[in-house]
Amino acid sequence: MDIYKTIILAVDGSDVSRNALRHAVELTKQNNGTLIAVHVIPPIDVMDIETFKPESLIKGLKEEGKKILSEVRELAAGEDVKVQTTIEEGIPFEVICEAARNANADLIVMGSHGHTGIGKVFIGSVTERVISRAHCPVLVVK
Repeated sequence: MDIYKTIILAVDGSDVSRNALRHAVELTKQNNGTLIAVHVIPPIDVMDIETFKPESLIKGLKEEGKKILSEVRELAAGEDVKVQTTIEEGIPFEVICEAARNANADLIVMGSHGHTGIGKVFIGSVTERVISRAHCPVLVVK
């Protein structure tokens, strides 16, 4: 029985995100589903410094996101899994939950914590918020 036809994968390039990627690809393959990988660029507070250029920072973050999503496409293609990728800007947990709702996803897969996590002791704040607000099950990968 294919219960996870549409899977949202939240990726940030961290090691636990890569672990989540492997799980998401395997689950997508087992369920003959579609994988939608989302990389979120969080809002950048405009600092009151003349030399700070938020546009160049966002451009760099988008380039990093493209590299992360390229890794997703490469692994998915190697397993013959259909994947869609997107880079979004916004509050990460909101963007992830909205992407899941818009895709009518059956599952969200994400790491237990990412680049902004406090390490391996606590679940990440983005993950915690997704768990509490998602309309579908969330698989948290260490």
